[in-house]
Amino acid sequence: MKKNFVEELKWRGMLAQMMPGAEELLQKEMVTAYLGTDPTADSLHIGHLCGIMMLRHLQRCGHKPIILVGGATGMIGDPSGKSQERNLLDDKTLYHNQEAIKKQVSKFLDFEGTEPNKAELVNNYDWMKNFTFLDFAREVGKHITVNYMMAKESVQQRLNGTARDGLSFTEFTYQLLQGYDFLYLYQHYNCKMQLGGNDQWGNMTTGTELIRRTLGNDVETYALTCPLITKADGKKFGKTESGNIWLDPKRTSPYKFYQFWLNVSDDDAERYIKIFTSLDKETIEALVEEHKQDPGRRILQKRLAEETTVMVHSKEALDAAIEASNILFGKSTKESLLKLDEQTFLDIFEGVPQFEVNRDVLGQPAVEIFTQAAPVFASKGEMRKLVQGGGVSLNKEKLAAFDRPVTEDDLIDGKYLLVQRGKKNYYLLILK
Repeated sequence: MKKNFVEELKWRGMLAQMMPGAEELLQKEMVTAYLGTDPTADSLHIGHLCGIMMLRHLQRCGHKPIILVGGATGMIGDPSGKSQERNLLDDKTLYHNQEAIKKQVSKFLDFEGTEPNKAELVNNYDWMKNFTFLDFAREVGKHITVNYMMAKESVQQRLNGTARDGLSFTEFTYQLLQGYDFLYLYQHYNCKMQLGGNDQWGNMTTGTELIRRTLGNDVETYALTCPLITKADGKKFGKTESGNIWLDPKRTSPYKFYQFWLNVSDDDAERYIKIFTSLDKETIEALVEEHKQDPGRRILQKRLAEETTVMVHSKEALDAAIEASNILFGKSTKESLLKLDEQTFLDIFEGVPQFEVNRDVLGQPAVEIFTQAAPVFASKGEMRKLVQGGGVSLNKEKLAAFDRPVTEDDLIDGKYLLVQRGKKNYYLLILK
């Protein structure tokens, strides 16, 4: 027996709204369902993950997922939840972004094989590029009234002064374009359901309404949404001081990705492990119980970080992230530092005091550089005393002599020196 998709979403806290009849359809037959994403960047971020995980569960429950990359709608921008109109993208950028997104999503969904429920990726630019404005007005526009469109919450928010620039006609038509996507996918892929975030409910129901008015009342199509994920304090999920947490390792290193999940609160970890992993209910309940016995061990956070990092990156990336974490908090060697790529190295020591130093200091004694060029120590006497007590390391190696020369050979990535006072105080020197 395949798992019940709706029940799976419910216990995971991934179901917000569902049109009547949707659950019955899912129990009756293999359902093709789609989720749309706009290719406004060449990477998804973890804000997209809830929707992608919905598709993953859908496929595992025996149904067929379609991911729609909005090449056409991405040229326009969706007003839902936005206060400003998006920048429009050109063809070349859209194609590049689409290919990058497919590569990422293929880690979550099975696009290969001969199973009838194998995943597919489509781009609405393929069916919109030759659709003239007159055809669109006649075939789509005539079915949906302006009154119906105006009543949508996303439109009302933009019109009632919560946005500086009002709402352009281009954006106003977005819900019709998204609705036409659903109509097209129903006609050409037998797609009967649209999945998405709760902020998309208005656009999604426009799609079911357009299909009903175009093809007749007996056509069955449905919408189902996941909640917008927030942190326990109500703030937006997935944002840090430095911005989004991306799935692309070039934008967010696997170390930083791993650390994001490792540092979530206990309440968030309990919610997120249900939403962002494929672990079953029994495993998660056992982890939650074990975590409650000793919250200090952060069992939930560690398992959450492990599962998401392997799923998005790889087991090798997870191992490297754990090893990188040990550099800051555990015992490690200079070899560990040299294995790191530059971005991970900088991510690990983000927030430690940093000094920019001229390259001409190379060859000088350590005591000169670390008191004069970069004030790591208040005085030469203080540094001498700490070195003699074994309390100073350079690049994770104990400094045996306070006056030993620092040379080009000591540099990490040809420009960094990592000084450590005691166990926890790090200083990064960047040579220019």
